Amino acid sequence: MRLTPATELEYRCKKLQDYMAADGVDAVIIIQNADLFYFTGTVQSGNLYVPAHGQPIFMVRKDVGRARMESGLKEVLPFGSMKEIPGILSQYNYPEPKRIGLELDVLPVNFHERYKKVFPNAEYLDVTHLIRKVRMIKSHYEIHLMKDAADQNDLVYQRAKEIIRVGATDLEIAAELEYTARKAGHQGLVRMRGFNSELFYAQIFSGVDSAVPAYADTPLGGLGLNSSFGQGAGLKRIEPDEAVLVDFVSCVDGYLSDQTRVFAVGKISDRLLRGYEDMLKVQCKMKEIAVEGATWGFIYEQCLALASEMGYADSFMGIRGSQVSFIGHGLGIEIDEYPFIAKGFNEMALEVGMAFAFEPKLVFPGEGAIGIENTFYLSNEGLKQLTHSSEELICIHV
Repeated sequence: MRLTPATELEYRCKKLQDYMAADGVDAVIIIQNADLFYFTGTVQSGNLYVPAHGQPIFMVRKDVGRARMESGLKEVLPFGSMKEIPGILSQYNYPEPKRIGLELDVLPVNFHERYKKVFPNAEYLDVTHLIRKVRMIKSHYEIHLMKDAADQNDLVYQRAKEIIRVGATDLEIAAELEYTARKAGHQGLVRMRGFNSELFYAQIFSGVDSAVPAYADTPLGGLGLNSSFGQGAGLKRIEPDEAVLVDFVSCVDGYLSDQTRVFAVGKISDRLLRGYEDMLKVQCKMKEIAVEGATWGFIYEQCLALASEMGYADSFMGIRGSQVSFIGHGLGIEIDEYPFIAKGFNEMALEVGMAFAFEPKLVFPGEGAIGIENTFYLSNEGLKQLTHSSEELICIHV
């Protein structure tokens, strides 16, 4: 287990305070697990109080002993309820905040109401955007963890080449690959920020099941095992002359890497073969234009236009009627971080330190899905690719 260095935490909190000062925010209170981990180094239950000036205070409900062990913050103390917060602030000579920022994109309404009772005279603001802006620029430490996750992705890919076979169910393949990742240190959970955005390790499908749409905001869905979690690998058996798509999210010490590779079991159709080569071309287009200063929306529009010119307007990023309006998404400790290579993001630009997955995919009803996905980050020397498994379409002989 690697603990987040205290210098990382100090820098992150200071960066948030800089954004707070620019927006006139007196304090930010953080409780969501991913944000807690990012700013404290632990997910022990509590409230992180970040003042506009001074040391953050991590008030822990459970378990304070473990929080003190895992967090590099200087001020980690126990508390029992939100009512204690004003008294704790007075002990640190912090003034009562007038403008308080909360994670209103994820905070339950009843928590919001309870904070309003604690500070009834305060104005409450949504500081989700400020938190996302801090988190979107990755440090060398974070990129190192993501590289380790990419190595785990390659272990999964190598195992997939060994076990994909006619007659196996998609679920059997998924379970074996999940086992491989767990042995390599995968934490067993993949965090997403969006409401009701649930995701398991991976989306692993064969043939027609890879073209089944689902509720998830992804280009692929899958039938899944039942309607209570209607996505992902199901009980369909792999048949000869089908494509098997392995979209796997690896994780090491909380940080993610996302990779998709395709395996041809026997001979797949010319349309799928051509589609795969064309998605590699879309990825090449992204690499050409994903430079510092390019807007997220511009990259999306250029790649979408190329896919449409190739004749894939009705199959790019989902089947017609179920297509998603993005081709890439930020990565870090959640799978839906900034930046979004997506429609409408024309005022936010790529910056050095951003990391994202890019996943051009095609879905053909009644036939299957095809595509590629890799994880990248923008360095001072340009765009770098973290995932490194071979992009060759692997043929599994039957």
